[in-house]
Amino acid sequence: MIELRGLTRIYDGVPAVDDVSLAVGTGEIATLVGTSGSGKTTLLRMVNRLVVPSAGTVLIDGVDTATIPVHQLRRRIGYAIQGDGLFPHRSVAQNIATVPRLLGWPKAKVDARIDELLDLFQMEPARFRDRMPHQLSGGQAQRVGVARALAARPDLLLMDEPFGALDSVIRAKAQADLRDIQQRLGATIILVTHDIEEAVRLGDRLAVMDRGRILQYDRPARILTAPATPFVRELVGTGERVYRLLSLTAVADIVTEGEAQGSPIGPQTTLRDALAECLWSGRDALPVEGGGIVTLAALRAHASQAPE
Repeated sequence: MIELRGLTRIYDGVPAVDDVSLAVGTGEIATLVGTSGSGKTTLLRMVNRLVVPSAGTVLIDGVDTATIPVHQLRRRIGYAIQGDGLFPHRSVAQNIATVPRLLGWPKAKVDARIDELLDLFQMEPARFRDRMPHQLSGGQAQRVGVARALAARPDLLLMDEPFGALDSVIRAKAQADLRDIQQRLGATIILVTHDIEEAVRLGDRLAVMDRGRILQYDRPARILTAPATPFVRELVGTGERVYRLLSLTAVADIVTEGEAQGSPIGPQTTLRDALAECLWSGRDALPVEGGGIVTLAALRAHASQAPE
């Protein structure tokens, strides 16, 4: 578990982050969202002491990080940034191996970890291990960047706009991959984004920031249905709120018996994506892998129950 207590950072007498406190449970993803200049990145960088707090405390599993030497702390915390941040003159394998080698892992253990992560990110080790960053697509490079951040099995992964440079199609796939991998590894993640869609899609908890302060920190569904301030309400939207709520529920929750034509959708497909598929294809029902269907009527009924 990570806990921030009263974190503050002041530049030239002005607080960039102002008395922020929050906790992230082990194995959770917390997303930080807000406008440019709201303090998201500064807050994130104080966690691994890339920025030194003016006041406040960061605790990881109850240990004050100020008592840990900086180089040891940063080796315990993975860090992934927008644009992947790969070393351009090092191969994929060399990039992933950066922190394990600094920690003195034996070569056999490092090599096994490289292949394990490449397999996890669906990048065949024999094909990708020796490639250079310029030989990768944007999505592949981003995956390698995240793999490098996870290489030494860190206690915590910090991500600063990790998918901001990707186009919308690749970005959605990268988000889905991250959620899947996080659930398999049980990693604790704090992710900064300016995109409320991304924050809702990925976060177990979501913090809305403005002018260095957290206005609301809660489950995404709670923030969507009960925004704490006019700023939060404006940020999460009004007309879009129903569709964002639909993105938090899987079709497995409303599947019924029956048959329908067409390619089946996965049981973990969101209600939002299922509704889009029904409307796009003009179908009244979609078959679900493993049996059963989800109907357009059920999707509309679920949407109509969402608070305005």
